[in-house]
Amino acid sequence: MSTLIALAVVFAELSLLAFGGTNSILPEMQRQTVEVHHWLGEHEFAALFALAQAAPGPNMMVVSLIGWRVAGLAGALTTTAAVATPSSVLTLLVSGAWYRFRDKPWRKALQTGLMPVTAGLLMASAALLTTATTLDWTTAAVTVAATGLFLFTRFNPLLALAAAAVLGALGFVA
Repeated sequence: MSTLIALAVVFAELSLLAFGGTNSILPEMQRQTVEVHHWLGEHEFAALFALAQAAPGPNMMVVSLIGWRVAGLAGALTTTAAVATPSSVLTLLVSGAWYRFRDKPWRKALQTGLMPVTAGLLMASAALLTTATTLDWTTAAVTVAATGLFLFTRFNPLLALAAAAVLGALGFVA
């Protein structure tokens, strides 16, 4: 039972930090699940994130997968409820005032200030996943090539995924 309580506490706290969605809290989620509580290994965390991203549905599916891996069905239900409930309740409580003060300068300043915070959290998530999944020079080369393609061209991401899958199947990438 103590694992379920720890999962609930960790993911409830993360829920209140998730400006920009679940991807913005990935570094702290990884730190809590891998480094603090030792529920998962670094590569296992990255694999669960990749699985959640590959499956259709919301980005927060990684939370349920972590809960499932740590404590089975009870863990999946606990982490999902813990990450969804606090932020939903806070949103419900604040939404009336947020709408009522939509033209106030402090609201616009708050929104403007949160944009770079969210962008920074998302960049930290990208850096964390890059570090966790770069095993050798070949995976680093694939990461750099894909990043360059996505930043500087209009290359179809599905083609990049297919190319990476072929490289992996042929044994060029671990």
